[in-house]
Amino acid sequence: MMTTTMTRLPFVLSLLAACCFNPALAKQTDATRLDTALTAVGAERGGNADGSIPAWSGGMKPGAAAVSPIGNYADPFAGEKPLYTVDKSNLAQYKSQLSSGQQAMFARYPDYRMRVFPTHRTARLPQKYQDQSRANLTGVTLEEGGYGLKGYTFGVPFPEPTQALEVLWNHLTRFRGGALHREFASAVVQARGDNTVVTYDALSAFRENVADIEPDANLLYYTRVLTLSPSRYSGEVTLVQEPLNQITEPRAAWQYIPGQRRVRRAPTVAYDNSARYSFGQVVSDSVDGYNGAPDRYDWTLIGKQEMLVGYNAFQLASKDLKYTDLLTPGYLNPDKVRYEKHRVWVIEGTLKPSARHVYAKRRFYIDEDTWQIMASDIYDSRGELWRNYESYMTQQHDLELPFTAMEATYDLISGGYATNYMTNEVQKKMDIGFSTPKAEFTPAQLKRLGK
Repeated sequence: MMTTTMTRLPFVLSLLAACCFNPALAKQTDATRLDTALTAVGAERGGNADGSIPAWSGGMKPGAAAVSPIGNYADPFAGEKPLYTVDKSNLAQYKSQLSSGQQAMFARYPDYRMRVFPTHRTARLPQKYQDQSRANLTGVTLEEGGYGLKGYTFGVPFPEPTQALEVLWNHLTRFRGGALHREFASAVVQARGDNTVVTYDALSAFRENVADIEPDANLLYYTRVLTLSPSRYSGEVTLVQEPLNQITEPRAAWQYIPGQRRVRRAPTVAYDNSARYSFGQVVSDSVDGYNGAPDRYDWTLIGKQEMLVGYNAFQLASKDLKYTDLLTPGYLNPDKVRYEKHRVWVIEGTLKPSARHVYAKRRFYIDEDTWQIMASDIYDSRGELWRNYESYMTQQHDLELPFTAMEATYDLISGGYATNYMTNEVQKKMDIGFSTPKAEFTPAQLKRLGK
């Protein structure tokens, strides 16, 4: 029987970790560990006790498999067979390696299953990003109660995190190519299988790739999203300017709606307002697992554990598939989803008594190699498990870029779900790593792009 245990913090440390922010605790780091026990971004180099998680050996190198001109990545593990499949009959054997949301999928759907394959630690980042992450160990600190960063430019800010908000900031700032221009699609799937697919053209740039950014600018990234289809949404544009510190300066957002022919501020693009075109299935701050200001929750660092997560999702991302091949009733086609066992950090956010949000509690499971939120248990105001979030990682090895192939948010009550970042029917490769001026991300640009 395969088992895993939650790595609990020592008792004294756990009391401190339960607090949102402790400056003294944040200083307890050891730079020598990044060249020995840990990778440059803070993952454990070694494998686990039974060998089911291997040691990290540098990740997937460029040229590991073919990449077509339109960005179709051949699956380097296509010849592998599942080690086993988790279904309702053997769920008890693997419950310790599943989130509460994953477990709830088996209760909601009797035929639900998870194919589990050998684990490959494919995550690999550019050397520049690794070097900066090492420097951040002593150069970056939390500020404003943990809701901002001081001394940060790029890289993993806290490769040796000791509290929950440091883990969360590692997710919020993780490497996504510096700047990227791409097309993708989202979908909302009803319980019976009916779906609505919306497509987008998106331009994003993190601070290190904005050519004319001021060194002390309160900026994490810019993003601008143009809706392409269906025709009733075509031409709508959303712009977000995301600050590093959203307490001193909140997120700024604008939208251009063609029917109104004007650009308007969009304060609802944040927190628990419905993400556009998700029809209430996804809230704004749960896109990408979690985004935006963390100030409405009290955060607790639970520890680390071994977990089955969507990883090396080359088949799920294949451009040989259509969206209809994936969007089956209830959940993504399980014959296209690959799970592997990886180590994850576990943190939990509990809504502050004075704050408002439709989610009263959220538990995040964050991959140690990439700092991507791989799963989330989402609870409503009654304390009931409401939604299960999962992301499915791939490695764009030619770009040294761990990247989300797709994400899904499952509503355990209604039976519907929403997906995001699908690229199966996109016939072009995304562009990354370029330098772009901040003028590309101004309200004046929105009307020009819309129609």
